[in-house]
Amino acid sequence: MSLQKEFIRDGKRQIIGSVTSGFSDTSAVVRDEDNRLSGRTSERYDTTRDDHGNLVSINSPDPGLLIGRKK
Repeated sequence: MSLQKEFIRDGKRQIIGSVTSGFSDTSAVVRDEDNRLSGRTSERYDTTRDDHGNLVSINSPDPGLLIGRKK
């Protein structure tokens, strides 16, 4: 099993975040453009949590919920 890192880019091809998946518990770690932890997703429980551990969504393990759009 290996970890996979995917970079999230905006319309100008600038990196605005990343998602690392491949953990044994089927979760993913989401980081912002400065590589600070933004939150975590769980495919097993269909949840998304922010960097403080608070639930963002209880029915969608979506990294996009944790990465805000730049204006």
